[in-house]
Amino acid sequence: MERIERRPFPARRKFVVGAMRAGHRMAPMVALVQVDVTRAWQRLEGEDLSPTAYVLACVGRAVAAHPEVHAYRDWLGRLAIHPRVDIATMIEVKSSTGLFPLAHVVRNTEQRSVSELSHELRTTKTRPESGRSGRLLKRWGRLAGWIPGVTSLVYSLAKRSSTVRQGTGTVALSSVGMMIGGSGAAIGVMTLASVLVLVGGAADRPWVVDGEVTVRRILDITVQIDHRVVDGGPAGRFGATLRNLLENPDLVDW
Repeated sequence: MERIERRPFPARRKFVVGAMRAGHRMAPMVALVQVDVTRAWQRLEGEDLSPTAYVLACVGRAVAAHPEVHAYRDWLGRLAIHPRVDIATMIEVKSSTGLFPLAHVVRNTEQRSVSELSHELRTTKTRPESGRSGRLLKRWGRLAGWIPGVTSLVYSLAKRSSTVRQGTGTVALSSVGMMIGGSGAAIGVMTLASVLVLVGGAADRPWVVDGEVTVRRILDITVQIDHRVVDGGPAGRFGATLRNLLENPDLVDW
C-alpha cells in the first residue's frame, strides 16, 4: 500500500471555512464580462504598476457611483450603505504553515490613485505584518485553531454589524486569473460582501473596434452581486460603469 502523506489542517485556513459558511445564504446575480483593457495594460506595463490596483481603483469608483450595490441588511433589517468603498482583496503571503491568502482591506478605493494602491498591495505582500489585516491574522489565526467554530461565529456576527463591516470592507475582489495566465473567468463563493469581483485572465484576442477586426488585450471578469439587497437595474448600471472605467484609463487617477 502506498504511503499517504498527512498534514495538520492549517489553523488560519479555518477563517476561509468560516467565511464560506457565513455566506451560504447569499443569492448572487452573476455576470461574466469581457473588457478591452489594451490601453490600461499598456500604461500599467510602462509604469510597472499592479493590474489588481487598477481594477481596485475602477471598482471603487463604480461602487461610489452606484452605492446601493454594496448595501447590506443591519440588525433591524434596514439597508446600510457606507459612504466610502473599502475593498477586501486577497494577497498571497507567507505564513508559518506556507502560503496563505490574506484578506487585506484597501481603504477609500474610490479616491485613491493606481500608483498608491499598487504600492500598498506590494508592501502588504512583502510585509503583511505592516497592515492591520496581517496583525489580526497573526493574533486570531491561533485562536481559530484552539476554539472550534470561532470563525463561523465571528462571520455570523459580522454579517449585520456596521462596526465589523467597517473593518472587513463592503466589497470583495480576488485576482485569481493573474496567477494562471491566459484567458478565463471564474465563479467564486460570496461571503460577507454584497459585491464580489473576480478578475480572471487577460489575453490577446480578435476584437471589433470601429467596425474593424483588430487584436486587443481582453480581460475576463466576473461580477457577483447579492440579489437579496440589489435589483437587476442598479446591478446592470454598476456593471456598465465598471466596464467604462476599465476601458478608459483616463477616467481614473494614476
